[in-house]
Amino acid sequence: MRESPRHMPKLQLKIVVPDALAGQRLDRTLAKLYLEHSRVRIQSWIKAGDVTVNKTIYRQRDTVNSGDVIEIKTKIDARHEHQAEAIKLNIVHEDEAFIIINKPAGLVVHPGAGNPDHTLVNALLHFDESLAVVPRAGIIHRLDKDTSGLLVIARTLPSHTALVKQLQRRAIKREYQAIVCGQLISGGSITNKIGRHPRQRIKMAITDNGKIATTHYRIIKKYKHYTHLHVQLETGRTHQIRVHLAHIKHPIVGDPVYGYHQSLRKGIDASLRNIISHCNRQALHASALTLTHPTTKQVMQFIAELPDAMQTLITALNNDDATA
Repeated sequence: MRESPRHMPKLQLKIVVPDALAGQRLDRTLAKLYLEHSRVRIQSWIKAGDVTVNKTIYRQRDTVNSGDVIEIKTKIDARHEHQAEAIKLNIVHEDEAFIIINKPAGLVVHPGAGNPDHTLVNALLHFDESLAVVPRAGIIHRLDKDTSGLLVIARTLPSHTALVKQLQRRAIKREYQAIVCGQLISGGSITNKIGRHPRQRIKMAITDNGKIATTHYRIIKKYKHYTHLHVQLETGRTHQIRVHLAHIKHPIVGDPVYGYHQSLRKGIDASLRNIISHCNRQALHASALTLTHPTTKQVMQFIAELPDAMQTLITALNNDDATA
Protein backbone atom coordinates (compact mmCIF):
# COMPACT_ATOMS: atom_id res chain seq x y z
CA MET A 1 0.00 0.00 0.00
CA ARG A 2 1.36 3.41 -1.00
CA GLU A 3 2.05 6.05 1.62
CA SER A 4 -0.63 8.74 1.69
CA PRO A 5 0.51 12.29 0.76
CA ARG A 6 -0.10 13.67 4.25
CA HIS A 7 2.42 11.17 5.64
CA MET A 8 5.13 11.87 3.08
CA PRO A 9 8.22 13.69 4.42
CA LYS A 10 8.05 17.45 3.73
CA LEU A 11 10.90 19.42 2.18
CA GLN A 12 11.06 23.21 2.55
CA LEU A 13 14.00 25.24 1.21
CA LYS A 14 14.55 28.96 0.73
CA ILE A 15 17.49 30.70 -0.93
CA VAL A 16 18.46 34.04 -2.49
CA VAL A 17 19.97 34.00 -5.99
CA PRO A 18 23.61 35.18 -5.83
CA ASP A 19 25.09 37.62 -8.35
CA ALA A 20 27.10 34.84 -9.99
CA LEU A 21 23.95 33.01 -11.13
CA ALA A 22 21.95 36.01 -12.37
CA GLY A 23 20.44 35.48 -15.82
CA GLN A 24 20.51 31.68 -15.70
CA ARG A 25 17.58 29.28 -16.07
CA LEU A 26 15.71 28.40 -12.90
CA ASP A 27 16.45 24.66 -13.10
CA ARG A 28 20.16 25.20 -13.76
CA THR A 29 20.37 27.72 -10.93
CA LEU A 30 18.81 25.32 -8.43
CA ALA A 31 21.01 22.46 -9.64
CA LYS A 32 24.08 24.57 -8.83
CA LEU A 33 22.73 25.79 -5.50
CA TYR A 34 21.59 22.36 -4.32
CA LEU A 35 24.20 19.86 -5.45
CA GLU A 36 22.64 17.18 -3.27
CA HIS A 37 19.56 17.02 -5.54
CA SER A 38 19.60 15.80 -9.14
CA ARG A 39 18.51 18.13 -11.91
CA VAL A 40 15.77 15.67 -12.86
CA ARG A 41 14.30 15.84 -9.34
CA ILE A 42 14.52 19.66 -9.34
CA GLN A 43 12.77 19.84 -12.71
CA SER A 44 9.97 17.60 -11.42
CA TRP A 45 9.40 20.00 -8.50
CA ILE A 46 9.26 22.98 -10.87
CA LYS A 47 6.77 21.22 -13.17
CA ALA A 48 4.59 20.33 -10.16
CA GLY A 49 4.44 23.99 -9.10
CA ASP A 50 6.40 23.33 -5.90
CA VAL A 51 8.97 26.03 -6.71
CA THR A 52 8.29 29.77 -6.60
CA VAL A 53 10.43 32.80 -7.38
CA ASN A 54 9.39 35.88 -5.43
CA LYS A 55 6.14 34.05 -4.61
CA THR A 56 5.46 33.46 -8.34
CA ILE A 57 5.49 30.07 -10.11
CA TYR A 58 8.18 29.94 -12.78
CA ARG A 59 8.85 27.47 -15.59
CA GLN A 60 12.15 25.63 -15.55
CA ARG A 61 13.48 27.63 -18.52
CA ASP A 62 12.59 31.02 -16.99
CA THR A 63 15.62 33.07 -15.94
CA VAL A 64 16.27 34.41 -12.47
CA ASN A 65 17.89 37.63 -11.30
CA SER A 66 20.30 38.48 -8.51
CA GLY A 67 18.40 38.86 -5.24
CA ASP A 68 15.40 36.77 -6.33
CA VAL A 69 14.01 34.64 -3.51
CA ILE A 70 13.46 31.01 -4.50
CA GLU A 71 11.30 28.80 -2.30
CA ILE A 72 10.75 25.06 -2.58
CA LYS A 73 7.86 23.44 -0.74
CA THR A 74 7.31 19.83 -1.71
CA LYS A 75 6.77 16.31 -0.41
CA ILE A 76 8.98 13.32 -1.10
CA ASP A 77 7.43 9.91 -1.59
CA ALA A 78 10.19 7.98 0.16
CA ARG A 79 8.40 4.63 -0.09
CA HIS A 80 8.36 4.93 -3.85
CA GLU A 81 12.13 4.60 -3.77
CA HIS A 82 13.25 2.26 -0.99
CA GLN A 83 11.64 0.42 1.92
CA ALA A 84 12.82 0.66 5.50
CA GLU A 85 14.19 -2.62 6.91
CA ALA A 86 15.08 -3.58 10.48
CA ILE A 87 18.79 -4.27 9.89
CA LYS A 88 21.10 -3.81 12.88
CA LEU A 89 23.60 -0.96 12.63
CA ASN A 90 26.83 -0.44 14.57
CA ILE A 91 26.58 3.27 15.48
CA VAL A 92 29.96 4.80 16.38
CA HIS A 93 28.67 8.38 16.75
CA GLU A 94 25.28 10.05 16.55
CA ASP A 95 24.14 13.67 16.83
CA GLU A 96 21.60 15.93 15.11
CA ALA A 97 23.85 16.60 12.12
CA PHE A 98 25.26 13.21 11.18
CA ILE A 99 25.81 9.56 12.09
CA ILE A 100 29.03 7.56 11.88
CA ILE A 101 28.53 3.82 11.36
CA ASN A 102 30.96 0.91 11.31
CA LYS A 103 29.72 -1.11 8.32
CA PRO A 104 30.25 -4.88 8.44
CA ALA A 105 31.61 -6.79 5.47
CA GLY A 106 28.78 -8.31 3.44
CA LEU A 107 26.41 -5.33 3.66
CA VAL A 108 25.74 -3.56 0.34
CA VAL A 109 25.58 0.23 0.69
CA HIS A 110 23.11 1.25 -2.07
CA PRO A 111 20.26 -0.75 -3.65
CA GLY A 112 20.96 -1.65 -7.26
CA ALA A 113 20.85 -4.39 -9.84
CA GLY A 114 21.07 -7.70 -7.99
CA ASN A 115 20.64 -5.99 -4.61
CA PRO A 116 17.23 -4.28 -4.59
CA ASP A 117 16.92 -4.41 -0.79
CA HIS A 118 18.67 -5.58 2.44
CA THR A 119 21.15 -2.69 2.01
CA LEU A 120 22.52 0.04 4.23
CA VAL A 121 19.99 2.47 2.72
CA ASN A 122 17.13 0.23 3.85
CA ALA A 123 18.66 -0.03 7.32
CA LEU A 124 19.10 3.74 7.62
CA LEU A 125 15.49 4.45 6.63
CA HIS A 126 14.37 2.16 9.46
CA PHE A 127 16.80 3.74 11.94
CA ASP A 128 15.70 7.31 11.11
CA GLU A 129 12.70 7.83 8.82
CA SER A 130 13.58 11.53 8.36
CA LEU A 131 16.54 10.39 6.22
CA ALA A 132 13.99 9.85 3.43
CA VAL A 133 14.26 13.54 2.51
CA VAL A 134 18.07 13.47 2.34
CA PRO A 135 19.67 12.27 -0.94
CA ARG A 136 20.75 8.60 -0.78
CA ALA A 137 19.44 8.46 2.78
CA GLY A 138 22.31 10.73 3.81
CA ILE A 139 25.17 8.51 2.62
CA ILE A 140 28.10 10.77 1.68
CA HIS A 141 30.56 8.16 0.39
CA ARG A 142 30.52 4.41 0.00
CA LEU A 143 32.39 1.22 0.78
CA ASP A 144 32.38 -1.95 -1.29
CA LYS A 145 30.14 -4.78 -0.08
CA ASP A 146 33.00 -6.83 1.37
CA THR A 147 34.94 -3.89 2.82
CA SER A 148 34.18 -3.04 6.44
CA GLY A 149 34.59 0.19 8.36
CA LEU A 150 33.53 3.78 8.84
CA LEU A 151 30.93 5.71 6.86
CA VAL A 152 29.43 9.15 7.54
CA ILE A 153 25.67 9.68 7.12
CA ALA A 154 24.22 13.21 6.95
CA ARG A 155 20.92 13.59 8.83
CA THR A 156 19.79 16.93 7.34
CA LEU A 157 20.02 18.66 3.98
CA PRO A 158 22.34 21.42 5.29
CA SER A 159 24.63 18.78 6.81
CA HIS A 160 24.56 16.81 3.56
CA THR A 161 25.54 19.88 1.55
CA ALA A 162 28.38 20.76 3.95
CA LEU A 163 29.78 17.22 4.06
CA VAL A 164 29.57 16.76 0.28
CA LYS A 165 31.53 20.00 -0.14
CA GLN A 166 34.15 18.73 2.33
CA LEU A 167 34.44 15.52 0.34
CA GLN A 168 34.73 17.41 -2.95
CA ARG A 169 37.60 19.54 -1.67
CA ARG A 170 39.22 16.46 -0.10
CA ALA A 171 38.80 17.76 3.44
CA ILE A 172 37.41 14.45 4.75
CA LYS A 173 40.37 12.23 5.61
CA ARG A 174 39.75 8.51 5.03
CA GLU A 175 42.25 5.95 6.28
CA TYR A 176 42.25 2.19 5.75
CA GLN A 177 44.14 -0.89 6.78
CA ALA A 178 44.81 -3.62 4.24
CA ILE A 179 46.65 -6.92 4.13
CA VAL A 180 48.15 -7.52 0.71
CA CYS A 181 49.90 -10.35 -1.08
CA GLY A 182 53.67 -10.29 -1.21
CA GLN A 183 56.24 -8.33 0.78
CA LEU A 184 56.55 -4.65 -0.07
CA ILE A 185 59.93 -2.96 0.38
CA SER A 186 58.59 0.48 1.35
CA GLY A 187 55.56 2.74 1.30
CA GLY A 188 54.66 5.01 -1.57
CA SER A 189 51.94 6.70 -3.61
CA ILE A 190 50.05 5.61 -6.71
CA THR A 191 48.55 8.12 -9.15
CA ASN A 192 46.86 7.27 -12.45
CA LYS A 193 43.40 7.19 -14.03
CA ILE A 194 40.73 4.67 -13.02
CA GLY A 195 37.67 3.88 -15.13
CA ARG A 196 35.36 1.05 -16.10
CA HIS A 197 37.16 -2.01 -17.48
CA PRO A 198 36.72 -2.01 -21.29
CA ARG A 199 35.58 -5.66 -21.43
CA GLN A 200 34.69 -6.83 -17.92
CA ARG A 201 32.00 -4.39 -16.83
CA ILE A 202 31.96 -5.45 -13.17
CA LYS A 203 35.61 -4.41 -12.87
CA MET A 204 37.43 -1.10 -12.78
CA ALA A 205 40.84 -0.69 -14.40
CA ILE A 206 43.72 1.68 -15.05
CA THR A 207 42.65 3.43 -18.25
CA ASP A 208 43.38 6.64 -20.13
CA ASN A 209 39.65 7.35 -20.24
CA GLY A 210 39.24 7.22 -16.46
CA LYS A 211 39.39 9.84 -13.71
CA ILE A 212 42.58 10.70 -11.89
CA ALA A 213 43.06 8.80 -8.63
CA THR A 214 45.73 8.98 -5.92
CA THR A 215 46.37 6.45 -3.15
CA HIS A 216 49.06 6.74 -0.45
CA TYR A 217 50.29 3.70 1.50
CA ARG A 218 52.84 2.89 4.17
CA ILE A 219 53.92 -0.35 5.81
CA ILE A 220 52.58 -1.29 9.24
CA LYS A 221 54.29 -4.68 9.30
CA LYS A 222 56.01 -7.02 6.89
CA TYR A 223 55.41 -10.78 6.97
CA LYS A 224 57.15 -13.53 5.05
CA HIS A 225 54.53 -13.66 2.32
CA TYR A 226 52.24 -10.69 2.98
CA THR A 227 52.31 -7.04 4.11
CA HIS A 228 50.02 -5.12 6.50
CA LEU A 229 49.45 -1.60 5.11
CA HIS A 230 48.04 1.73 6.21
CA VAL A 231 46.31 3.30 3.20
CA GLN A 232 45.02 6.84 2.74
CA LEU A 233 42.79 8.04 -0.08
CA GLU A 234 43.30 11.39 -1.73
CA THR A 235 40.49 10.71 -4.20
CA GLY A 236 37.59 8.27 -3.97
CA ARG A 237 37.08 6.32 -7.18
CA THR A 238 35.15 3.05 -7.32
CA HIS A 239 37.36 0.15 -6.14
CA GLN A 240 40.30 2.57 -6.01
CA ILE A 241 42.43 0.90 -3.33
CA ARG A 242 41.77 -2.57 -4.72
CA VAL A 243 42.66 -1.55 -8.29
CA HIS A 244 45.76 0.39 -7.28
CA LEU A 245 47.24 -2.33 -5.07
CA ALA A 246 46.55 -4.98 -7.71
CA HIS A 247 48.19 -2.69 -10.28
CA ILE A 248 51.48 -2.73 -8.33
CA LYS A 249 51.24 -6.55 -8.10
CA HIS A 250 50.19 -6.62 -4.44
CA PRO A 251 46.43 -7.36 -4.50
CA ILE A 252 44.43 -7.41 -1.27
CA VAL A 253 44.16 -10.81 0.37
CA GLY A 254 40.76 -12.36 -0.33
CA ASP A 255 39.78 -9.90 -3.08
CA PRO A 256 37.47 -11.95 -5.33
CA VAL A 257 37.83 -9.62 -8.33
CA TYR A 258 41.38 -8.28 -8.41
CA GLY A 259 43.60 -11.13 -7.33
CA TYR A 260 41.97 -13.88 -5.28
CA HIS A 261 44.09 -16.50 -7.06
CA GLN A 262 47.21 -14.79 -5.67
CA SER A 263 46.05 -14.87 -2.04
CA LEU A 264 47.45 -18.33 -1.27
CA ARG A 265 51.21 -17.88 -1.38
CA LYS A 266 53.68 -20.73 -1.63
CA GLY A 267 55.27 -21.82 1.63
CA ILE A 268 52.55 -20.69 4.07
CA ASP A 269 51.58 -23.07 6.87
CA ALA A 270 48.38 -25.13 6.84
CA SER A 271 46.57 -22.99 9.43
CA LEU A 272 47.11 -19.77 7.50
CA ARG A 273 46.19 -21.47 4.23
CA ASN A 274 42.94 -22.69 5.77
CA ILE A 275 42.03 -19.22 7.12
CA ILE A 276 42.65 -17.52 3.77
CA SER A 277 40.84 -20.27 1.84
CA HIS A 278 37.71 -19.79 3.92
CA CYS A 279 37.84 -15.99 4.02
CA ASN A 280 34.61 -14.55 2.61
CA ARG A 281 35.81 -10.97 2.32
CA GLN A 282 38.78 -8.89 1.20
CA ALA A 283 41.20 -7.83 3.95
CA LEU A 284 40.36 -4.13 3.67
CA HIS A 285 38.93 -2.02 6.51
CA ALA A 286 38.11 1.71 6.73
CA SER A 287 39.75 2.26 10.10
CA ALA A 288 39.74 6.05 10.59
CA LEU A 289 37.66 9.01 9.44
CA THR A 290 38.38 12.70 10.09
CA LEU A 291 35.98 15.52 9.22
CA THR A 292 34.80 18.96 10.33
CA HIS A 293 31.43 18.99 12.10
CA PRO A 294 28.93 20.78 9.78
CA THR A 295 27.44 22.79 12.67
CA THR A 296 30.08 23.26 15.37
CA LYS A 297 33.02 23.38 12.89
CA GLN A 298 34.98 21.16 15.29
CA VAL A 299 37.46 18.75 13.69
CA MET A 300 36.49 15.23 14.73
CA GLN A 301 38.20 11.87 14.26
CA PHE A 302 36.59 8.45 14.52
CA ILE A 303 38.34 5.08 14.84
CA ALA A 304 37.07 1.56 14.13
CA GLU A 305 39.19 -1.36 15.33
CA LEU A 306 39.98 -4.15 12.92
CA PRO A 307 37.12 -6.68 12.63
CA ASP A 308 37.54 -10.19 14.02
CA ALA A 309 38.23 -11.73 10.60
CA MET A 310 41.23 -9.47 10.00
CA GLN A 311 42.47 -9.87 13.57
CA THR A 312 42.36 -13.64 13.10
CA LEU A 313 44.27 -13.32 9.84
CA ILE A 314 46.98 -11.19 11.51
CA THR A 315 47.36 -13.72 14.31
CA ALA A 316 47.80 -16.47 11.72
CA LEU A 317 50.36 -14.35 9.84
CA ASN A 318 52.39 -13.93 13.04
CA ASN A 319 52.20 -17.66 13.70
CA ASP A 320 53.30 -18.42 10.15
CA ASP A 321 56.32 -16.16 10.58
CA ALA A 322 57.16 -17.86 13.88
CA THR A 323 57.43 -21.24 12.13
CA ALA A 324 60.28 -19.99 9.94
